[in-house]
Amino acid sequence: MARTRLNTKPTIVRQHTPQRSTAATEDFPELDRLIHERMRLGIVSALAVNQSLSFNDLKRLLKTTDGNISVHARKLEDANYITCNKFFEGRLPRTEYRLTAAGKKAFDEYLVQMEDLVRRMKEH
Repeated sequence: MARTRLNTKPTIVRQHTPQRSTAATEDFPELDRLIHERMRLGIVSALAVNQSLSFNDLKRLLKTTDGNISVHARKLEDANYITCNKFFEGRLPRTEYRLTAAGKKAFDEYLVQMEDLVRRMKEH
């Protein structure tokens, strides 16, 4: 029976780490992580252009599930970015969301930061 000798030399694996321009990484804007998440960004964006939206309106607009809207809306509500008003229309329960002044300000700042980031990336 023939034996195969294993290569005992250590293999050096080099990982490529892309070089970033220092101008691109300097002063990188600190994005609002609460808004930056896709579903929460969708909620805040929708409320920024509508006076208010119902739970079902948001669910339909964002094409998501009840649980997903509930979880993300709660996080935005806890941060005082949106308000949630629950009431009845006749015998049907209704949940309505509105963007607060703090939420509007945070969203406006987020947009400025993203525009700045895009501008910087285009320059390099």
